[in-house]
Amino acid sequence: MNLNTPNYVVCFGEVLWDIFPSGSRAGGAPFNVAYNLFKMGIDTKMLSKIGNDELGHRLLSQIENWGITTDFIQIDKEKPTGTVLAEFDEHGDAQYEIVKEVAWDYIETLPEHKKLIQDSKAFVFGSLIARSETSKKTLLELLEYSRFKIFDVNFRPPFIDFNFIKKLLYKADLVKMNKAELRTILEFLGEDYIDEEVSIKHIQDYFNLNEIVLTKGSKGARYFVGNTSCNFPAVHIEIEDTVGSGDSFLAGFLSQRIQGRSPEEIMKEATSLGAFITSKSGACPDYTYEEFRVFRDNNNYKIY
Repeated sequence: MNLNTPNYVVCFGEVLWDIFPSGSRAGGAPFNVAYNLFKMGIDTKMLSKIGNDELGHRLLSQIENWGITTDFIQIDKEKPTGTVLAEFDEHGDAQYEIVKEVAWDYIETLPEHKKLIQDSKAFVFGSLIARSETSKKTLLELLEYSRFKIFDVNFRPPFIDFNFIKKLLYKADLVKMNKAELRTILEFLGEDYIDEEVSIKHIQDYFNLNEIVLTKGSKGARYFVGNTSCNFPAVHIEIEDTVGSGDSFLAGFLSQRIQGRSPEEIMKEATSLGAFITSKSGACPDYTYEEFRVFRDNNNYKIY
């Protein structure tokens, strides 16, 4: 087990089966990030937990077949593998029912995790994993080891504890949120939404955050670094479904951010990958980096 790869990223949280009317797909927001990071050529470690059941064995087999390491996916002897019951509305947007009391609610801290996190380029986590006390405790412990903490807000009602969300925002180095999540955070803070600049500046100052990425669907995305920001347009594509679009966006972003690329290069990769995955079915479709590169390079961008 080689933990000394210079550019590896650790994704922490839920790995599960999304159960759609058309069939089951491997998923979970942090795993979707991990999968697409791996497709971008970034060594990725998924830290999660599955059940010792048929669904868990199938999930491990699927992940291994993709070539992603399962060394840090724990197996729970009692709790079942996580599942999410999902269906699409008329716009292609997914609606989810997230099953409770499953294996990823009980991720444990192990001795080898300290070095794993310390040596990583980045540590990616979301807010859903904190719905249980065990995984919440593990998350807080692992955050103390990380040099670069990326918080993908990813609110999933009713699993939103804003007192804990505030704690995570204070600890993060970079936060990704969408427009609805921005408004929700402002509401929790007792602030009105005025515009993007004022709202993001308030959150940056309140939580001492240097970097925030704001995704806006068909209106593109915006990357705030300190007192500067850039707008990036969306890529116009035929939408297959929106499952994992934000997760793939983050994977594209991180694949460039951890290599010190310019904001323009970072966000071109992010918006391109988000659009590319949205044009396909599911969050983890089969594709090669070459297929993505052709898609990316065939799109023109105006950055302002």
